[in-house]
Amino acid sequence: MKLLTGLVFCSLVLSVSSRSFFSFLGEAFDGARDMWRAYSDMREANYIGSDKYFHARGNYDAAKRGPGGAWAAEVISLFSAEL
Repeated sequence: MKLLTGLVFCSLVLSVSSRSFFSFLGEAFDGARDMWRAYSDMREANYIGSDKYFHARGNYDAAKRGPGGAWAAEVISLFSAEL
């Protein structure tokens, strides 16, 4: 768990160094919201095998937000793979 936390923190620091911190956080928040929206749509669809589509859609929408959104999508994907 410490290793995973360290990797998340290091990726956050490296991603933020090239942009302002507040815009990065805004993009990350919007990217996490895109991932949540895709998850909610998947639950509403309630169709077997649709998880890959909605996961890909959430990643795409989050990555369009910019580096913060791409970082949020990557972190959320890592944590969902761990579960």
